[in-house]
Amino acid sequence: MANPTYTNKLITESSPYLLQHANNPVNWYPWSEEALQKSKDENKLLLISIGYSACHWCHVMEKESFVDQSIAEIMNNNFICIKVDREERPDIDHIYMNAVQLITGSGGWPLNCFALPDGRPVYGGTYYKPDQWKQILESLSISYNKEPEKFEKAANEINSGIRSINHIVKVKEKTSFNYEDLLEIILKLRKNFDHTNGGTWGAPKFPLPVNYFPLIRYYYHSGDKDIIKHLSLTLKRMSEGGINDHLGGGFARYSVDREWLVPHFEKMLYDNAQLVSLYSDAYRVNNNQNFKRVVLETLGFVERELLSLEGGFYSSFDADSEGVEGKFYVWNKYEIDALLDEKSMVFCDYYDVSEEGNWDGTNILNIKTSKEEIAEKYKISTDELDSILIDSNKTLFEHREKRVKPGLDDKILTSWNALMAKAYINAYNVFKNPRYLAIAKKNIDFITSNLLSADLQLKRNYKNQKSSINAFLDDYAFLIEALIELYQSTFEEKYSELALKLTKHVFKHFFDKKTGMFFYTSDQDPELVARIKEINDHVIPASNSIMANNLFVLGHLYVNSSYIDIAEQMLLNVKDQVKSNPAYHGNWFNLMIQQVHKPYEICIVGENALEMRSQLYEKFIPNAIIAGGAKGKLPLLENRYTEGKTTIYVCQNNVCDKPVKSVAEALGLISNQ
Repeated sequence: MANPTYTNKLITESSPYLLQHANNPVNWYPWSEEALQKSKDENKLLLISIGYSACHWCHVMEKESFVDQSIAEIMNNNFICIKVDREERPDIDHIYMNAVQLITGSGGWPLNCFALPDGRPVYGGTYYKPDQWKQILESLSISYNKEPEKFEKAANEINSGIRSINHIVKVKEKTSFNYEDLLEIILKLRKNFDHTNGGTWGAPKFPLPVNYFPLIRYYYHSGDKDIIKHLSLTLKRMSEGGINDHLGGGFARYSVDREWLVPHFEKMLYDNAQLVSLYSDAYRVNNNQNFKRVVLETLGFVERELLSLEGGFYSSFDADSEGVEGKFYVWNKYEIDALLDEKSMVFCDYYDVSEEGNWDGTNILNIKTSKEEIAEKYKISTDELDSILIDSNKTLFEHREKRVKPGLDDKILTSWNALMAKAYINAYNVFKNPRYLAIAKKNIDFITSNLLSADLQLKRNYKNQKSSINAFLDDYAFLIEALIELYQSTFEEKYSELALKLTKHVFKHFFDKKTGMFFYTSDQDPELVARIKEINDHVIPASNSIMANNLFVLGHLYVNSSYIDIAEQMLLNVKDQVKSNPAYHGNWFNLMIQQVHKPYEICIVGENALEMRSQLYEKFIPNAIIAGGAKGKLPLLENRYTEGKTTIYVCQNNVCDKPVKSVAEALGLISNQ
């Protein structure tokens, strides 16, 4: 902005979201000791406003309220105003989101929470229209000055509620997990299956990959065809819907309707990472070529739009362009007719394009009719149809590239990058494209070179060659998970060794011996009003569930029974929650299945270990933990090397079969039960 009228303290921040508000007339502060102390010195309520760069309604509230001088004056005179990027500071977001959910029964972004100078929340909500916002500001400022004791009482009650949300009791009685536990969870999940559109009933519809990974695993062990049928339907409907960008690849965050048609148009790195892994796994189950296409197109989007030259992945694409939600993605039929000429009729029929449109007078590309039906209607072969669609997609994509693109949030976050690195590794394992492995390796090298210190202190964020925020548990957990995956795909022990070192660091700075769980924040960070534990799996798996799964795998790789025991204890602590509300504990359910169906440790030792590993990955074996190499040093590989031979050991429950010389023989020793 040339010669802005206003500039506030956000101007020195690196977060794109904070910088979007740097020229508001509101005297915004970043979360800082300066802002908190000013609140205490002036005895003013804190106004903590939280959002993220790709958030449509965050933009709306800014344009309606935060650039309004009269509203800004009320905010500046009566509150100390703090802006928070929830993606950079999820620790702050967790606390105040919990508060608003306790106050209102719901949450979302923008999140606007009022707090006492010590940070304890007293009131809050999400998006407000300007008149509502003005009224709330004036009412709270008057009430706080007249009746501060009421605010103190509210703060105590809300803070007590926040602490109870995260209250975990260590289960002392050891009980085993069994098939009946799994069946009970599956029956609960089934009740919410949408058998027409996939996913769960109702709207909005989120992809929620975390809930489908355990379903694939459960299907592998149970052979329950209804489960894989539901999974396949869900992935098919998502890929056909408007939530999937049919021209440029990549998925939007969620659909506002139950048919996956109208997306909330922002594209998040973490969603696309998990969906790549999910579609890759699903392809291994049924070799659906559409699932392969989805993976390739999604990774094409990521490489084209979100991959930095340094090897890091940017965070997101905005929902808006030119101030309008979805403008970049939608079409009118006349525009398509002009671009495609005689191909337009077939294209429009296939992608549900009409003159009246399917959303606000415009068209979101989506698929409602099969290729076979379209080909028959126009008396052409499916190959001819494919040719028309490929050419047409290319023409429209190139035209769309001339439009003003949605805003890019170009900050790089450790946890989300690790998720995408893992996605590339998963895609490499299935589709054997060496480029995917190279990108994953480069990304891990980027993280370890730029965000990890010699004493294993990890940073969360990176932009313009700077990192400013200490990592949280999810950053460590997802990086450890990616390193474990990378080791199993390359047999390079530097990755497993780093995963082990980081795990020891996490125990030192995050572990709560009293509960056997991990805090979200390190003991090296300044204290907030509550030190939470992240338990529930949402659009991103909870950091505790990821750590439990990591410990389970590392315990087997390093023959460390204490890690396996801690993972089991963590699962026992949340067993009741998993069984009562499995929709919010998908990754815990994933671990529970592994407790019932014990994993195989597969050791491939010798010069041809990598080649045999590649052959093994052609078979879907979700309960396999794989180690190997020419001369591996992992405890699991001790005394297994024989000069001049490549052998495979299949072990389970510390009992190994005799070594075999081929993948076919090894597979013969493995049962999915």
